[in-house]
Amino acid sequence: MIDVGGSGIRSKHGSVAVDVPPLHDHVVTAKLDVPADPKALQEAQQHLESVLTELETHLPPTPAGVGITIAWGLPYFQQYIPTLGKTSGFFKAGTRYPAYLPIDLATSKTAGHTVYALQKARTFPSDQPPSDFGPVRLEQNDVTILLRSDSLANITSAANALFGSGCNQAGALFKVTSIRQGFAGGGFYGQQGLPSKLALAAGIPGAESIPRQSPLFLGFTSTLVSNMGPDIIANLETLPGLTDQWPNGYFKQGTTMHLSHLYEDLETWYDKSFPKYSQQVQAIQYPGITPPTGTYALQPPGQTLTQVEQGVKRYHSYGHSGSLSVVDSTPSQITSNYGEVYPDGTTIPVRGDFNTLDNPFHYTSDPEGDHYRNKPAAGLHFLMFQPTIGIFNSVRLAMDGHFPGKTLSVTPHSPHAGINSVLHTTHRQNYLVPPRRHRSFPLAEFLA
Repeated sequence: MIDVGGSGIRSKHGSVAVDVPPLHDHVVTAKLDVPADPKALQEAQQHLESVLTELETHLPPTPAGVGITIAWGLPYFQQYIPTLGKTSGFFKAGTRYPAYLPIDLATSKTAGHTVYALQKARTFPSDQPPSDFGPVRLEQNDVTILLRSDSLANITSAANALFGSGCNQAGALFKVTSIRQGFAGGGFYGQQGLPSKLALAAGIPGAESIPRQSPLFLGFTSTLVSNMGPDIIANLETLPGLTDQWPNGYFKQGTTMHLSHLYEDLETWYDKSFPKYSQQVQAIQYPGITPPTGTYALQPPGQTLTQVEQGVKRYHSYGHSGSLSVVDSTPSQITSNYGEVYPDGTTIPVRGDFNTLDNPFHYTSDPEGDHYRNKPAAGLHFLMFQPTIGIFNSVRLAMDGHFPGKTLSVTPHSPHAGINSVLHTTHRQNYLVPPRRHRSFPLAEFLA
């Protein structure tokens, strides 16, 4: 089972169950500082795993400790694992990149050729931002490490172990390209949430309108139990027919991950385009919904494409969650390869997004290329885990009103297209998250 560092804690907002995420998140991206030869990579594999094992004896993967997720980008496989030199129970000697990667069976069938579960990042229709943001940067990192905890001190300890320069640290293996810091939640028992507290302290325009206990800048809760893939549904091998990793794939119990950064325009959200709660909730959910004012934990709408189209015809707009629910869930009841029965409409992806004041990152090795600025800005570091990047692409296209065989008659970046008009994407990259047993330099043991 893949561990994305969640808290494991649930709360109730009325009748709505919510997963409570850790308060603090750091993402560190890096290029490798290791020679591309088998001996060096195998030594690096052993060293990183020993550092992780030692770290976890002191800081278990809980909110009180630190959750660690390691994900590997296509550049790692392309540059460091060009050909497997040893025969194993998984591969034959001589297997070349990308033939050892998990295959996306569903997308391959539709496309008529082999498509892998890990694909290059792409842009989407609403990614075309105002000119002052520049084009979306499709990143080329070798690896990224996600650290999650209720304790900033624990995150710092983990980061020091992984990126420090001592003999018992793993920093010599990496050239850090960015550090991305952020937060979510904190508004428990009447307390002020971190998004409101930190945005106000930073003087972010529109911060005074963030609901005091909100877990995120835009007010609404994103970690609803019914809106998150349950247990191991997001693993590569869990759902029949999605990938070739069942029953004995090397990456079995792994998943894929999308990572992006987006700016959030709080003034437009709270004061300009969506000044009323009714407008905000309809942009988040779907047009015509009328929950009691101030309800920020809402069950996902579970709309069909026909219902979304009817909403566009009647209201000339569609909602964010409504459009996603067309493609992000099981279309019918399905029994997993492990015998678990998932009802019709069970969400497949798992979200791990968190707010930030980075602009766009806390640290970057390329300030000019990343358009780094010292001034804080409201943003979101978005992470989504799913069996294949093909699923992520389908979900993200639906957010823009693009469905298989159907495109809605709404401009993708307009105020009528869910929440798109307040989001401005700056960076994207896709990753493969190996299972725990192969988390350190996957496949290096098969080089010769």
